[in-house]
Amino acid sequence: MFIKICGLSTPDDVAVAVDAGADALGFVFTDSPRRVTPEQARALCGNLEGRVIRVAVMRHPTAGDWAQVRDAFEPDWLQTDAEDFAPLGRLGCKPLPVYRNAGPSAGRLPARVLFEGAQSGHGERADWPGAARVAVRTRLILAGGLDCDNVGEAIETVRPWGVDVSSGVECSRGIKDPRKIREFIARVRAAEREQAHVH
Repeated sequence: MFIKICGLSTPDDVAVAVDAGADALGFVFTDSPRRVTPEQARALCGNLEGRVIRVAVMRHPTAGDWAQVRDAFEPDWLQTDAEDFAPLGRLGCKPLPVYRNAGPSAGRLPARVLFEGAQSGHGERADWPGAARVAVRTRLILAGGLDCDNVGEAIETVRPWGVDVSSGVECSRGIKDPRKIREFIARVRAAEREQAHVH
């Protein structure tokens, strides 16, 4: 199970997430208490090359916004709403299109998608039944309102390829809790073992 910890902004948060076994780290470049500059994100990832996937999290970026983040941070993936990609041209990294409470209605799906609630970073729970329908068709990363208490149930219900958490591992808005990060990852691994055992 792929695990992304999003909205990281301090060296300690990054170290805890990596040590606990996160596969990807998300850095927010849009209006949010978790916002960082591309230069800060690059510094936070200083020695992580090849150890984790570094994700630039944006919302309706202009081509100029994206160029700035791409050139200064050099992320592995860009996460933004599905309709945002067309005007950006060649990305120079892999796309992670976001779908909010509704997957694409028909046609071919991207290789991987992030499925979340209507608003990012507010702990708003996504539509799990809707996510489950998309999860059988592509690699779906479930986000939105996940925390240590519900992630096991979410994995059982949606059967996602991965999970993504931000506000669910915070002690206050924008401030990560190291204990919750470790516990969240441990709960995901436990749910994964449970699923393997059932099948």
